[in-house]
Amino acid sequence: MKPPELLETARAAARQAYAPYSGFKVGAALLCADGTVFTGCNIENASYGLTNCAERTAVFSAIAAGRRDFVAMAVVADGEGVPYPCGACRQVLSEFCREEFSVYVATADALDDYEVICLTVLLPNRFKLID
Repeated sequence: MKPPELLETARAAARQAYAPYSGFKVGAALLCADGTVFTGCNIENASYGLTNCAERTAVFSAIAAGRRDFVAMAVVADGEGVPYPCGACRQVLSEFCREEFSVYVATADALDDYEVICLTVLLPNRFKLID
């Protein structure tokens, strides 16, 4: 699957977000080696620390389905800011993804204007299993 298709899948996932507190809806689409895609959206909670980001929702869904062969992820948000993954999501991605894993980020209104970021750029000197 090419980045534009993955970004469109993430935009569709953002429509499912539960964001009554921030109003900021985010979707993620996680691509596996065989082309299977797992989606996720942010799910907020009144106890804000219990909120789950779209990226982790997608990863946890894939892990629950027995997958670990992740190739790339697209993250799309409504609004003006580019949705870079938070620190917690970066660490979760580093647990399950190879260093060359790519993350495509864009706003819902400008999918063609996406950025590509390698996992090692998102989280340099990452903490990993051997540490």
